[in-house]
Amino acid sequence: MDTIGENAKARVLNIRRLFKFKEFGILMALVVLCIAMMIASPYFLTTGNIFNVLRQFSIYAILAVGQAMIIIIGGLDLSVGTVMGLMGVLCALFSTTLGLSPFLVFFMIMICGSVFGAVNGLLITKIGVNPFITTLGMQYIARAISLLITGGIPIWLETGLADIGGGYLGPIPIPVLIMAGIALIGIVFTTKTVAGRNLYAVGSNAQAANLSGIRTDRVKIMAYMIMGILAGLSGIILTGTLKTAEPTAGLGYEMQAIAAVIIGGTSLSGGEGSILGVVIGAALMGVLRNSFVLLHLSSYWQVLSVGVVIILAVSMDSLKSKKRNR
Repeated sequence: MDTIGENAKARVLNIRRLFKFKEFGILMALVVLCIAMMIASPYFLTTGNIFNVLRQFSIYAILAVGQAMIIIIGGLDLSVGTVMGLMGVLCALFSTTLGLSPFLVFFMIMICGSVFGAVNGLLITKIGVNPFITTLGMQYIARAISLLITGGIPIWLETGLADIGGGYLGPIPIPVLIMAGIALIGIVFTTKTVAGRNLYAVGSNAQAANLSGIRTDRVKIMAYMIMGILAGLSGIILTGTLKTAEPTAGLGYEMQAIAAVIIGGTSLSGGEGSILGVVIGAALMGVLRNSFVLLHLSSYWQVLSVGVVIILAVSMDSLKSKKRNR
């Protein structure tokens, strides 16, 4: 009898831990949406559709991982979409026009992305420009560079780098594998490393973090550089998927990434959030987008639904903040 009682108590404790799981709410919303779509459409659970959904939100999820780190430190990056588009243009330029090797091009794009991120970080920390203004200005600069390089004409990508966006490993699209790898690295980085934990310290109270010996400026610059690198990687993936570099590619991707971060439970006030929640948020948006396609609903309703979900997520975050401050 004692053993049975102990087992029952253990099950109750496990259930309580599950409900205390920070990402439980958004995960349940995703599960409910998936169940509803299983009932509404016979095509939802097909292998092709599942991989299609995963491929579609993989770029948003990768960008959202970097955006989450920036929002955790109390910042914001509105330039990621246009920087991603510029990195795609540079990828096609280096590969097709200049004929450089795929490996060299890949590392050059990572370096270029990190430079854009570093410039954002330096302007914010050393000059004191507001993150919103800094990254908004960088958004226009990156778009202008893309148009100046291409003259408004797309550049074809005809090298092995195209496989990063359009290739498969067995039945699994390569972008999905990259997304899973980035998410895992992001989770380990933010939870198991000193540099990752410093993000939360800076976002919670930058002045206290500075007094405790954390170099807050370096942490902020690091976060923006990580975002730049992930924007570069996303640019390669997008260009590989389309097999061409569009000078206007990436428009609006920054808002999709921010939406995934907010829906995933990251606090806009900084100091709180998780990479796992962000990926789940991106998945929810991907399934929602796919649902409108399968149900033959207008894409305008999709835009409306994302806006409603963002407002609800921000409202819940505000209510939680008020409760903590009481």
